[in-house]
Amino acid sequence: MKNITFGQYIFGDSFLHRANPKTKLFITFFYIFIIFFFNRISVYIFGIITVMALYKVCSIPLKFAINNFRSVFFLLVVTSIINLFFGKKGEVIFKFLFMTITKESLMFTILILLRLFLLMVGVSILSYTTLPLDIARSLGDLFLPLKRFNFPVGEISTMLSISIKFVPVLVSEAEKIKIAQRSRGADTAGKSLKKKIKFIVSILVPLLISSFKRADELAVAMESRCYCVGKERTRYITFSFGKNDLILLFTSSIFFICLFVINSFSFLI
Repeated sequence: MKNITFGQYIFGDSFLHRANPKTKLFITFFYIFIIFFFNRISVYIFGIITVMALYKVCSIPLKFAINNFRSVFFLLVVTSIINLFFGKKGEVIFKFLFMTITKESLMFTILILLRLFLLMVGVSILSYTTLPLDIARSLGDLFLPLKRFNFPVGEISTMLSISIKFVPVLVSEAEKIKIAQRSRGADTAGKSLKKKIKFIVSILVPLLISSFKRADELAVAMESRCYCVGKERTRYITFSFGKNDLILLFTSSIFFICLFVINSFSFLI
């Protein structure tokens, strides 16, 4: 549970922290879109090195990037095994019973792992350098033209803001419940599947109850502050385009151009 860092905001004073959330959100969407167009490992290695340097510039500990990858490690292992051992096309480099590893399947598996790692660490920068409420407001601004088609932009942005904010809160709550269960003598070191399931249930049930209680308290707080669905809302803080946004757009454009150049002209795989 400590490995879940999504939704956490890390205070800082870098140019990325001071940039307009709408600019960061637009660049993140474009980043997610183009990352799937590259098919060379050298492109992803260059991207990972650049993103790690950006973590350093923004004073974000690199362990946050690693923890994000570790949180889905099991899923990545299963996906890699399927892609690696059950690929039939290409030059065979290893074969045992019904399992076959080809050169193409090996390269494809490495490519998928690097792509997912780059995708996760790149997108995570948005939540580490932007407040959850600012992300929700920016989403509402970007999707504002959809209001002409009766799309509930304000309600969707509010739900996203609450969801992002609740991730670290629920993780902290689960950790407290786990410690409380241990103090009551719960068997946390049981190796059998039955004991593990029993311990997980003993955490999930009070966590669900706590989640519903927090949701009810939040609903009462919003109603007491006269929140009404579908009504226009004013803002105390408005986002403006400034020097930091120009720096961000310029550096990100150079980064994307370098990715395309490496993918087109690199002699490496």
